[in-house]
Amino acid sequence: MSDRLAVLPQYLMPKLAMTRLAGKLAGAELGGFTTWTIKRFIDRYGVNMAEAVESDPAAFATFNDFFTRALKPDARPIADAPLICPVDGAISQFGPIRADQIFQAKGHQYSTTALLGGDQQLAAQFRDGHFATLYLSPRDYHRIHMPCAGKLLRMIHVPGDLFSVNPTTARGVPGLFARNERVVCVFEGEHGPWILVLVGATIVGSMATVWHGVVNPPRPGRVRAWHYENEHFSYAQGAEMGRFLLGSTVVMLFPQGPLNFNPRWQPGGAVRLGEAMATRG
Repeated sequence: MSDRLAVLPQYLMPKLAMTRLAGKLAGAELGGFTTWTIKRFIDRYGVNMAEAVESDPAAFATFNDFFTRALKPDARPIADAPLICPVDGAISQFGPIRADQIFQAKGHQYSTTALLGGDQQLAAQFRDGHFATLYLSPRDYHRIHMPCAGKLLRMIHVPGDLFSVNPTTARGVPGLFARNERVVCVFEGEHGPWILVLVGATIVGSMATVWHGVVNPPRPGRVRAWHYENEHFSYAQGAEMGRFLLGSTVVMLFPQGPLNFNPRWQPGGAVRLGEAMATRG
């Protein structure tokens, strides 16, 4: 079956209604049913609870508490590298931005302007720059950390679809990551601006940042922006910056200049928070 045919049902599904329902259930305290659901999820996806601060499924009041569980302090050592991987997951794609085009999958590209909610001035800062797209599967740790130190400048919530973001959908839905709902986080670092985009997906109940809390819901159907240029929200490399309440994808943008990705990285390969992602020069 072709990827386009495989994703056809997603065009027909009531994705927003499903997502709202999933979000309510994941955030509800349902006692024994919550514990049963968590245990089934652990078994189904092979979640490694030994590395979690709290390993007992019965200790989580809600499914979201389990899904965004903290890891033990030594579970993810931080590499001595200018850029580290910000999540556990799998590599979707990475490499150069060709003018303003980001490679999604064979036959599919999308523009930086579209990804950033139509902000051409912001997108222009990443022309001929670099990108990395990382997919978080259900079994993964779902907190997101800083790939490098940065000062927060802006956050933009862009409304959109809620397609799945798994590899099949990335191959079958044109412009997927610039089409789905997303939260764009703009930082200033030692080497200039950089961006981390949290991409929503089917049944992703919400996305949250450490400086704002839950960003969505609400979903007002329009672009919303928050400006922090005059605030003092600065975060060290490796610090937590956000989390997914149910899983998704992150896309990172870096400006033009020398940047060499980890030579061991390959599309489809597994990655872990804290490992070396790239060097400069």
